[in-house]
Amino acid sequence: MKVGIVGAGQVGATAAFAMVLRGAASEVVLVDRNAALARAQAEDILHATQFSYPARVRAGDYADLADAGVVVLAAGVAQREGETRLALLERNAAVFGTIIPAVLAAAPQAILLVASNPLDVMTEIAARISGLPEGRVIGSGTILDSARFRALLGAHLDVSPKSVHAYVLGEHGDSEVLWWTGATVAGLPVAAMAEQRNRPLTAESKARIDTAVRRAADAIISGKGATWFGIGGGLARLVQAIAGNEHVLLSVSAPTARVEGIENVTLSLPRVIGAAGIVSTLVPELDEGERFALRRSAEILKAATEGLAL
Repeated sequence: MKVGIVGAGQVGATAAFAMVLRGAASEVVLVDRNAALARAQAEDILHATQFSYPARVRAGDYADLADAGVVVLAAGVAQREGETRLALLERNAAVFGTIIPAVLAAAPQAILLVASNPLDVMTEIAARISGLPEGRVIGSGTILDSARFRALLGAHLDVSPKSVHAYVLGEHGDSEVLWWTGATVAGLPVAAMAEQRNRPLTAESKARIDTAVRRAADAIISGKGATWFGIGGGLARLVQAIAGNEHVLLSVSAPTARVEGIENVTLSLPRVIGAAGIVSTLVPELDEGERFALRRSAEILKAATEGLAL
């Protein structure tokens, strides 16, 4: 499958590299307003195809996105000193207002995969601007947060994270909700598995895992300025699921009609991903604390888009 990536910075380039390593795309086209950067990234990644799966990797313009099955939106502007969050959002909305029509003019059949932050709000903006049918605008959402949750649970239980099924719901951000009651290993609730492994999940250990998941990006940003490997891998996984029509469950962000009483909000829930994009959305069974937290997350995201001029 041909994949376009708009924004050839660290996230976009790392996603392209990860797609090549996974064999998720047969062709990758990098588009950036800095054409020299796009060319350099494409050439560097192309050289690596000798050590991975065969793929064509090149830089181009919007017209070169023709026939792309997926286009990743990894472009955006940085916050200015003293700038309000709403003002930043409006500037990023303006960026998407230029990018998305150009993308769809070249590749009207493409699924849009949003990677720009603030992720959930930008996913809603992309859905509004594009006017695409439900399921064809997907935010990377909490796919990375869920991976962190699984990794930390696996480390606590001393089992492979591949054997852990756990999801983070809601915002890709501070109000995200770790779905503890839905976490399982080998069909067992994680608490039962923890007892069998003689590694009980105490309130202290759960709080430690929660904090580590929620603050993971802060620690990485403090050390190197930004995150890109984890999300690059997550974007490649999403592209692979679409290309292979896998119908795999992944926690991604999309406009949702109703979540815990909040209507028309964009956030992450477990969703079935296939060739058409989001095939269906699952409604998680939550305990009262999780329901309250998810409603609060939905309220925060709903408020974030109020007053946003598009």
